[in-house]
Amino acid sequence: MFRRILVPIDGSPTSNRGLDEAIDLARDQKAKICLLHVVDELVVTAGIDGMVYMPPDYVDDFVKGLRAGGTKLLARAEAKVRKRGVAVETVLLETVGRRVADLIVKQAKKWDADVIVLGTHGRRGLSRVVMGSDAEMVLRETPLPVLLVRSPLRPRKRRAQR
Repeated sequence: MFRRILVPIDGSPTSNRGLDEAIDLARDQKAKICLLHVVDELVVTAGIDGMVYMPPDYVDDFVKGLRAGGTKLLARAEAKVRKRGVAVETVLLETVGRRVADLIVKQAKKWDADVIVLGTHGRRGLSRVVMGSDAEMVLRETPLPVLLVRSPLRPRKRRAQR
């Protein structure tokens, strides 16, 4: 049985699907949820070709905005979880240069989670290589069970009738 469910969130539709599944699991198991959001400050300064210079004031303001956005995201998700009658706590972490997946695994251990529930885009091939996969890295690095929730499939375009 799962008593402590770690749910990393980023506000994307895929992440929201993972949260919904985690809430259902928590209700079924009478478990507590820990919502985790990671602010990755490296996204502020990383360009396609590597590091790009940005004025320090711009970087500071942007990072403050990321923190504020993360705090709001956690508050909305926390309200959603509480509304469904599930005990919840939130954690906001920051990183510069460390993989988000490493922080997720570390938080799961620190919080003594029984399972990690997270959304995944289910990318394959070149898009997975280029974009990376935090979900895949979490799966590889943690000894805990991981429930990966796929994003909804895009509706197929209908072919014209001949």
